[in-house]
Amino acid sequence: MQPSIYVALSGQIALERRMETLARNVANLGTVGYRADEVTFEQILSTRGRDPVAFATAGETFISRNAGGLSQTGNLLDFAVDGDGWMAFQGPNGPVYTRDGRVSIDADGVLRTVAGYPLLDAGGAPIQLDPDAGPPIASRDGMLTQGDVQVGAIGLFQIPNAARLSRFENSGVVPDLPAEPVLDFTRNGIVQGYTEGANVNPVMEMTKLVMVTRAFQATSTAIEDAERSQSSAVRTLGESS
Repeated sequence: MQPSIYVALSGQIALERRMETLARNVANLGTVGYRADEVTFEQILSTRGRDPVAFATAGETFISRNAGGLSQTGNLLDFAVDGDGWMAFQGPNGPVYTRDGRVSIDADGVLRTVAGYPLLDAGGAPIQLDPDAGPPIASRDGMLTQGDVQVGAIGLFQIPNAARLSRFENSGVVPDLPAEPVLDFTRNGIVQGYTEGANVNPVMEMTKLVMVTRAFQATSTAIEDAERSQSSAVRTLGESS
């Protein structure tokens, strides 16, 4: 088989991976706190033949940390992060970090996410409020008060830049390196009555999706042309022999 066919096939695999991430991003445009998937590609140089041939890898998916836009809701149980910090909730296997701060107060006074997971303070413990005292008031450092009583604090965490993130449900991430509590609230803080949208630009994502689709079609055409060329060469050589 011609090397050009292998190269085109590797390109199709990479483009298919990119289309999957773009489709997932577009599907989550309205998901609060969603972090977009991105893909990095590299080349693999093969020198098995007489001439070196460069192939595209299937790509490595990573989660973008870019911030989404903030929308004011006026709901005192909606919280968002101003900066690059993360809130945390208790997942099935440990802390999960999120930018989706929509919560509710259960009958026991525990702050829970929309999926029912306990929101955590800076020490990694669930936040316990007075269920009969109404919604709390939050300051920038996450401190919560009901009336004149401090009742807890929303934990704000910094995930190391070198950490690889894996996705938990739609808006949660789990890093492979431990996150550290934020101590300086100059650049990071909690804002109350806001939610953060997905960090997805719909126009850019749709444009990329069209471009990737066209590129995939072009590689398909290249494979078909290469196969026809090879079949023609085989027939010609067969007739001449």
